[in-house]
Amino acid sequence: MAFKHNAARRHRIDRMKFRVANWPEYEAGLRRRGSLTLLLTPDALSGWQAPRRMTRGGQHRYSDLAIETALTLGLVFGLRLRQVEGLLESVLQLMGLALAVPDHTTLSRRARTWQSRNKRHEQEGRPGGALHVLIDSTGLQVYGAGQWLEEKHGARSRRGCRKLHLALDADSGEIVAHTLTDQDTGDVSQVAPLIDQIDGPIGQFTADGAYDGKPTYDAVIDHSAAAVIVIPPRANAVGPTDDRPPGQRDQHIAAIGRDGRMKWQVSNGYGKRSLVETAIGRYKSIIGWRLRARSLPGQQTEVAIGCAVLNRMLDCARPKPVRRKAATA
Repeated sequence: MAFKHNAARRHRIDRMKFRVANWPEYEAGLRRRGSLTLLLTPDALSGWQAPRRMTRGGQHRYSDLAIETALTLGLVFGLRLRQVEGLLESVLQLMGLALAVPDHTTLSRRARTWQSRNKRHEQEGRPGGALHVLIDSTGLQVYGAGQWLEEKHGARSRRGCRKLHLALDADSGEIVAHTLTDQDTGDVSQVAPLIDQIDGPIGQFTADGAYDGKPTYDAVIDHSAAAVIVIPPRANAVGPTDDRPPGQRDQHIAAIGRDGRMKWQVSNGYGKRSLVETAIGRYKSIIGWRLRARSLPGQQTEVAIGCAVLNRMLDCARPKPVRRKAATA
């Protein structure tokens, strides 16, 4: 990973070039992402209607599965709730299924109380069950470019943004945990909520310098005592002054002071952190950089379904890049 202060001299260094080794399979998977094929299993058909409520209160007509199906179609094809209602009704008619379709008002209301069925990540078939977790955050706008208007023209606007925090599996590229908070929430405060969504041990935890500090190290160690934490310390960070044994952060400070920051990045595999930035770009390009829901619970549902959609798309098409050999003179 190039250090930003060396950007002016990067033109002398040839960029690494890669090719996709499994291009036929990857191309077929990309086509499957736009497929309109919708399969409803017998269990899904029987569970389309909400189970009868045994306590006091109103009775839901549609199950969480029906709401999730409609909201997923809307996110995949970029439709508003009214268009989602029309699309789902047409698809069910073509399939010859006499199922009631939730209207747009029901979808908007139920999105605020929808609960994910699979909140935790399963590490089946993984050697040792240890994950290499990458964490980063980004902003998602609400209602449009309100902040730009305020900064540029001084116009008052109630429009703001939310902060999306993602935890990524470095090996598979899958989003294993996520949270959505307001724009003033610190990144470090969401480390523990993200880690709590992951079952099994963490082999390595990698994040950028914004997560440097004792709270992050404590949260990761409390979850997995043997986890390797790779976070670049601040430029003015100093090692311990007493006789206590050095921790991981102290070892990073000593290694950077001895060998330099670039060599420390290479030796610790810090370059893999760019994968979570790629996942953020994938989210904004496919799902969108704006939130459609107006309430925070609805926005959290939107983000949860969006992350599930990206994971499914990644299962359909996952490239295998191979570095090309440099040409010799």
